[in-house]
Amino acid sequence: QVQPVESGGGLVQAGGSLRLSCAYSGIIFSMYTAGWYRQAPGKERELVASIISGSLFKYSDSVKGRFTISTDVAKSTMYLQMDSLKPEDTAVYYCNFERDGVNTRGKGTLVTVSS
Repeated sequence: QVQPVESGGGLVQAGGSLRLSCAYSGIIFSMYTAGWYRQAPGKERELVASIISGSLFKYSDSVKGRFTISTDVAKSTMYLQMDSLKPEDTAVYYCNFERDGVNTRGKGTLVTVSS
């Protein structure tokens, strides 16, 4: 499959919202674990939200209740709706698709939350 492409990052004030998009191709969504990761400077990469086999949704405790992962299979696009953003959400956000231990990840989009 082709490397997915993220978009929608930017600068937002604390308490604001952003919606990230991940355009993918060559993927049958229900056959993958699809997820959004983030990595802040000096920190390890963190899985914040995932959809397993198209139907099981999981969130990290740090974003639960604030972020929502979804997909529009007809548009081959996955989304991450981020509400009530906090400065600690500042990071590069990546979408990733995993199947049988093989990962395909995009280059990322930067989200900066100002206080």
